[in-house]
Amino acid sequence: MKAGLIRLFFHDCFTRGCDASILLDPTSDNQQPEKFGIPNFPSMRGYEVIDAAKAELEAKCPGKVSCADIVAFAARDASYFLSGGGINFDMPAGRYDGNVSLASETLPNLPPPFAGLQQLEKMFADKGLDSFDMVTLSGAHSIGRSHCSSFSRDRLPPSATSDMDPAFAAGLQANCSSANGADNTVVEDHETPDVLDNQYYQNVLDRKVLFTSDAALTSKDMTNNLQKFEEAMVKMSRIEVKTAATGEIRRTCRAVNSKP
Repeated sequence: MKAGLIRLFFHDCFTRGCDASILLDPTSDNQQPEKFGIPNFPSMRGYEVIDAAKAELEAKCPGKVSCADIVAFAARDASYFLSGGGINFDMPAGRYDGNVSLASETLPNLPPPFAGLQQLEKMFADKGLDSFDMVTLSGAHSIGRSHCSSFSRDRLPPSATSDMDPAFAAGLQANCSSANGADNTVVEDHETPDVLDNQYYQNVLDRKVLFTSDAALTSKDMTNNLQKFEEAMVKMSRIEVKTAATGEIRRTCRAVNSKP
């Protein structure tokens, strides 16, 4: 679940900014909100954690803490626990919640697992993030799991374009094979799958990463560390932040406030 909270934050910020638009449920007027976008459904997790935090905060200080801030704080705390306390930083507050959530905006904004380097750099630059931020934030692939369908076609044999370590690829093929056609999941970091650390960057150099978007980083500087991850997370948290003039503080995170 902790890995899911970091992913939830990333996907929220890259689509309409860090405004909790990913949390909104479908309505009669909008049956396809952001959470139903292909990159988010059905794999996204963590909604109930945000709901629980919001309920407790509303009971004690109603109308003060936005859902967008809760998502950001949850990602910060998840990073702390997954790194064994190695990642420990102050997350800025003051975001407001957005009122628009569209599934159609997810694919154009979220970097796909099959993206090459140029596409990745452009998609991050569009959000005000440079290539250094891109490499640093990709380190979150040191945790979590992935469905085999996200990488098998372009990364596993008989793909002619993959540079994946052959023995690593063979192991993935075995774990991804399914007699009943199920879309199995595998860990994203085969060395330290439950720890947010620098192992991911070594995996990239060793050609033992799942996604084309990971393998594309081999030409970039891999000398990243946890402090740089903290800085990149804070920078990402400032993407297209809503204000009182452009957003609201929702009473519940799954629905915009009803108008008088």
